[in-house]
Amino acid sequence: MSCFVDPNAVVDEGAQIGEGSRVWHFAHICAGAVIGRDVSLGQGVFVGNKVVIGDRCKIQNNVSIYDNITLEDGVFCGPSMVFTNVYNPRALIERKSEYRDTLVRKGATLGANCTIVCGVTVGRFAFVAAGAVVTGDVPDYALMAGVPARHIGWMSAFGERLELPLTGNAETVCPHTGDRYALSDHGLECMEASK
Repeated sequence: MSCFVDPNAVVDEGAQIGEGSRVWHFAHICAGAVIGRDVSLGQGVFVGNKVVIGDRCKIQNNVSIYDNITLEDGVFCGPSMVFTNVYNPRALIERKSEYRDTLVRKGATLGANCTIVCGVTVGRFAFVAAGAVVTGDVPDYALMAGVPARHIGWMSAFGERLELPLTGNAETVCPHTGDRYALSDHGLECMEASK
C-alpha cells in the first residue's frame, strides 16, 4: 500500500486506502472502509465500516464518518464537523437497522463544526457554512448557513460567492475561471470555459 499511515493511527485489516493518501495520528479506519486516492485524514478522524470516500477528499481533525455515509471526489470536511446516521437515537434502543444513507456530492465543502443530519444529499460544489445544521437536501452550488441551515446564496466550483438571486433566471461568470453559471427553475448549472 503506497500511502502514509502514522504509527499512532489504527487501520483495521481489510480497509482499502488509495495511493497517495495520508492517515494522521489517532485516526481509526474500520475494516470495511473504502478510501480513494490522495485523501487526507486528519488527527482523530474515525471512518466506519460502511463508508466510501472518493479521491482527493480532505477530512480535517476530529471528524467521525459513520456507516452509510458516502463522500464523492473532492469533498472538504472542516474541523470537528459532525455526521449522524440515526435520526432519533436512544442509548437504550438498538437502531442499527434504521441507519439512513447520507451522500455528499463531488466538490462540496462542509464547514467547521457544521452538522449534517442523516438521510440527506449535499449537492455538487455546495458550501455549508461553519456551524450550520443541515436537515434537508442541499442543491448543487448552494450556500447554506444557520440553524437550521437555509439557502442564502450560490457558490462557484472555485469556492467564491456568485452574485445571483436565489431564484429566477439569471447568469454570471466566475472571475477566476471564466466558467459561466446559469440559474433557472432547474437550479444552478455551470458551463465550463473552454480550456
